[in-house]
Amino acid sequence: MAKENTGLHHQTEARRKKLTLVLGVSGLCILFYVLGAWQANTVPASYSKLACETQSNPSSSSSSSSSSSSSSSSEPAELDFKSHNQIDLKETNQTIKYLEPCDLSLSEYTPCEDRQRGRRFDRNMMKYRERHCPSKDELLYCLIPPPPNYKIPFKWPQSRDYAWYDNIPHKELSVEKAVQNWIQVEGDRFRFPGGGTMFPRGADAYIDDIARLIPLTDGGIRTAIDTGCGVASFGAYLLKRDIMAVSFAPRDTHEAQVQFALERGVPAIIGIMGSRRLPYPARAFDLAHCSRCLIPWFKNGGLYLMEVDRVLRPGGYWILSGPPINWKQYWRGWERTEEDLKKEQDSIEDVAKSLCWKKVTEKGDLSIWQKPLNHIECKKLKQSNKSPPICSSDNADFAWYKDLESCISPLPETNNPDESAGGALDDWPDRAFAVPPRIIRGTIPDMNAEKFREDNEVWKERIAHYKKIIPELSHGRFRNIMDMNAFLGGFAASMLKYPSWVMNVVPVDAEKQTLGVIYERGLIGTYQDWCEGFSTYPRTYDMIHAGGLFSLYEHRCDLTLILLEMDRILRPKGTVVLRDNVETLNKVEKIVKGMKWTSQIVDHEKGPYNPEKILVAVKTYWTGQPSNKNNNDNNNN
Repeated sequence: MAKENTGLHHQTEARRKKLTLVLGVSGLCILFYVLGAWQANTVPASYSKLACETQSNPSSSSSSSSSSSSSSSSEPAELDFKSHNQIDLKETNQTIKYLEPCDLSLSEYTPCEDRQRGRRFDRNMMKYRERHCPSKDELLYCLIPPPPNYKIPFKWPQSRDYAWYDNIPHKELSVEKAVQNWIQVEGDRFRFPGGGTMFPRGADAYIDDIARLIPLTDGGIRTAIDTGCGVASFGAYLLKRDIMAVSFAPRDTHEAQVQFALERGVPAIIGIMGSRRLPYPARAFDLAHCSRCLIPWFKNGGLYLMEVDRVLRPGGYWILSGPPINWKQYWRGWERTEEDLKKEQDSIEDVAKSLCWKKVTEKGDLSIWQKPLNHIECKKLKQSNKSPPICSSDNADFAWYKDLESCISPLPETNNPDESAGGALDDWPDRAFAVPPRIIRGTIPDMNAEKFREDNEVWKERIAHYKKIIPELSHGRFRNIMDMNAFLGGFAASMLKYPSWVMNVVPVDAEKQTLGVIYERGLIGTYQDWCEGFSTYPRTYDMIHAGGLFSLYEHRCDLTLILLEMDRILRPKGTVVLRDNVETLNKVEKIVKGMKWTSQIVDHEKGPYNPEKILVAVKTYWTGQPSNKNNNDNNNN
């Protein structure tokens, strides 16, 4: 019995010593962690110094035009701060690959809207002007050069009315649309008087006319889509009414119209109403607009109006001005017969009725229809008039390379005729931070109201951190911003207080397809596969943000091509902010060092012990230079 008690005593002592050791080690770990966090360096201000130095306006300098193979300024200073737990790349035996500028002829290269490549495709339903991206052997591994004498664009709001001629050296629209006051050349700059084909008194007065017919300023209308936008004066003047329009137009004979829009600081994208769905989710826009946009709404059984119906919110408006509206007054000037124009308008009226739309009004040059709040009555109508039917597919949000369907996109079920299908939206600006109906209804996997609110708080902290490392963020330096992996749009929502707008991009490869949520917040965006080029002109964004993008695409396509596409989109002296794990960001920085960018990896806003880091980069100012042949030709003239 004594032996048993002795053995038990020894076991108890051993356990006590082991427990004491574990507690001692744990205490030391906690102590060192607290000391390390207390001693962690704050974010230094050296980035802001570099940003200021690289953002001085080159237009006033005689060195603004330089060789395409070198920067117009001296080599950028090395940033003097480092993030913790960096990987030492010296041990990898990798060498920096320096990417050379492309030929100056590619200054306005748009990889997926190349007109020469487009000629290979069918002209039926404008297929030849849709996205057709380069094959592997057509991919460019070079930097798209800015034109000689490129200048940093005017700051908003001055940019709404002016752009430098050297940045977009095309006078075609100023001649072709001279009477309509689209654009005028004044010395070294363009001026945008705000005119348009159907608003000779200016877009501002035209929008006032619309506001007399439907409510534009009570916050109920926030997002709009302008089809065939010209230089986007309609979207530009909607902004002063807190309405954010996505303006789109093809790359066609009206040279560079989308490029002009973005140079003005107005949201726009290259696109066309062709054979495929527009790259937006269902129920995205409060308002759709066409002002002599030349889209044949009445053809193909009303297929294009069915697509407008898909992207319009329940209760949303479609506004049409120009042929055939008010044909009795304009038919001679339009050089069409009265019979032809009447037939076209009757066809549009019939299609709108078949979509269960209600005609709100027709006054002067404007006709306005409204989409129903739900499909309760429409389903009854379709029992007797089945053309077009309601689509059987329930994935109305899917829109990437998806062919148009000759049917009405179904709305979510409702029980009450006065209930908005899919859920009612708050008025703007409350809409930006209210829980979106798609989240309330549980259509986003593993997402709920609490997580949505937590994401908003996370972004408040992140923006505060960004302002420390990029002070220009809050000073109006960045007008056009892109978030390449937007998730819930938290970055864009947190930027609403600044004079900027954000194109929220949801990759088609993302696990959660959240673009519908972004639009329900009153923000704008598009779908995109980042293994392909984006539908915009070069040098159209001041800042690019991307969180987790390179981890997402690391094994899907060449990261160099994604970075080259970012460089194409980014303006000289533009800023890039990338969030990812430190291993991925070191790979990215290795490529960036060969791209005429200055870069630095800095710590996460939570401190140096978070494995996620932030890469901040600035694209240096440089321009292309005309070839010797062009110089000789000019000398001979």
